[in-house]
Amino acid sequence: MFAKRAASGLTAATLFMAAVFVAFTAGPALADAGFQRWIAEFRNVALQNGVSGATYDRAFSGVTAPDPEVLEKARYQPEFRSEAWEYFDNRLQERTIRTGQQLARQWKPWLDRIESQFGVSRHILLAIWSIESNYGEVLKNDRVMRSLPRSLATLAYADSRRAKFARSQLIAALKIVERGDISANQLTSSWAGAMGHTQFIPTSYQAYAVDMDGDGRRDIWNSVPDALATAANLLRQNGWRSGETWGYEVVLPGGRKFPAGTMSLNRWAGIGVVRANGKPFPRPSDNAELKVPDGRAGPAFLATRNFFVIKRYNNSDKYALAVGLLADHIAGYSGLVRDWNRPFERLSDRETEELQKRLGALGYYEGPIDGKIGSGSRSAIKAFQERMGLAQDGHPSKEVLKRLRGR
Repeated sequence: MFAKRAASGLTAATLFMAAVFVAFTAGPALADAGFQRWIAEFRNVALQNGVSGATYDRAFSGVTAPDPEVLEKARYQPEFRSEAWEYFDNRLQERTIRTGQQLARQWKPWLDRIESQFGVSRHILLAIWSIESNYGEVLKNDRVMRSLPRSLATLAYADSRRAKFARSQLIAALKIVERGDISANQLTSSWAGAMGHTQFIPTSYQAYAVDMDGDGRRDIWNSVPDALATAANLLRQNGWRSGETWGYEVVLPGGRKFPAGTMSLNRWAGIGVVRANGKPFPRPSDNAELKVPDGRAGPAFLATRNFFVIKRYNNSDKYALAVGLLADHIAGYSGLVRDWNRPFERLSDRETEELQKRLGALGYYEGPIDGKIGSGSRSAIKAFQERMGLAQDGHPSKEVLKRLRGR
């Protein structure tokens, strides 16, 4: 019975996506007419939820067809599961650390005020800003940021899995315009509705947005103080403990198993878990949970309460750990005592960019020269490795760069 139900569900999903595909390829008249009908019908829903007709009409002015790139991103499920070292290498870079430190100086007066009002570490906020939008650089990229009304309407109209989410987020976004925080033509987001410097979805924006600069608008698109204060407010309201860390790198004694769940730092120390820098735990009564994202061969961490508060921003251990580690780097602390279990010697930022440039010059790579190894860079490396008779692992290694330099 289960197999039959699953097969029926698959058939239905396949037929739905086939219908959407036909609608988008049979000609613009068919696709546009259905989408425009959906926009017209949803207008009544918006009005019933407190959005004025004028606001709705401004938001959808010029929107006549779904965004095919949104549907492509919604359908795409990457097969590659990044290793721990790759996830962190792409987020903890020399450039992001330097930029964070420079911005800490540039925005110091505002960071002083935000930290005083919300009690959240400025370095945590800078790390979130970096990971969410590359310190706002993503907002300038038209390939990433697009019309929020069009994007969410596209999902509500043509993606059955995300339709309910998209409808609720679209109503919340229109209320942002109705309130006057942002104009309709500035209402941009990622394909799935994440907005501004700190990438809030509209309902989270409604819950936590802050007018920090006092201009009467909660503008996370154009006001860095508003965006950082909004992130700080989310963390504070979810239990951030001021003056406390997110966790500690630790060294595990060999030859034993460790209990799952939370224990006090004092109890962890009692079974032989010590800080990697050799210092005592400053708050031994605090509870912590052991995290080994790269297995026992990689670095280990004891995560305290603030780590789990960061996860309210993005419910991922890797995300929370990347925020914590990048924040520590921006604050000037040294790096990990035990590095990630990387199967090659890591390239510097400049070397990684050189690798991308050389792959591009040979016709293997067409992506940005940003020092980040994503699917495009991996595919290019594999193609070059195949040509050179090397193992096709896609790793940005010293060996690959050496071979590229010899071309």
